[in-house]
Amino acid sequence: MVSAGDFRNGITFEMDGNVYSIIEFQHVKPGKGAAFVRTKIRNVITGSVVEKTFNPNDKYPTAFIDRKDMQYLYNDGDLYYFMDLESYEQLPINKSVLGDNFKFVKENMECKVLSYKGSVFGVEPPFFVELQVTKTDPGFKGDTATNATKPATLETGAEIKVPLFIDEGEMIRVDTRTGEYMERAKPILFICGFLFLEVDCEGSGKKGSPINSETNKTNFKEVQV
Repeated sequence: MVSAGDFRNGITFEMDGNVYSIIEFQHVKPGKGAAFVRTKIRNVITGSVVEKTFNPNDKYPTAFIDRKDMQYLYNDGDLYYFMDLESYEQLPINKSVLGDNFKFVKENMECKVLSYKGSVFGVEPPFFVELQVTKTDPGFKGDTATNATKPATLETGAEIKVPLFIDEGEMIRVDTRTGEYMERAKPILFICGFLFLEVDCEGSGKKGSPINSETNKTNFKEVQV
């Protein structure tokens, strides 16, 4: 049980057959009259938000929400398949359960699948994702104005606003909670500037042959990148 006097952001509790999460709270002690707790609570199943005041002494059953890391695999019609990263079992989830921010998720991304008493009611994408811009008007070199934007379509089909200097084919970082452009994705750096590629096994002269049992060595060729 949790008392209203102990409410904090993120606490989940049961009330009137529903499950709610505290998103805002304020303990009020008026000069006259009894103290109360002013809150803004979200129904975790429907997503609706309401404002409500509580007596600090009111008590409610604590609701335990299961948040499980799962990998999004693919969709077949209105069913979206996720894989349990521990058991590798696949779980189909209906499209109606997915929030609007799921439009930023692509195959093989990890998400948190939310359930209450075994019933899935939501999917949380990663807070930040890196996606490729597949369609937008040409950018202008040197145009770095931050308050000017243009529409862009991402590889998942989602549409957002991006700065004027962003071009098609670029990778960008997006905040899935707000749907806003954050920055250009940082490129991968090769620390040494070389790749090492296996070309053959010693003693055989042929790529893919067994490694020489005596020397147990493998030849490598370095390629500058």
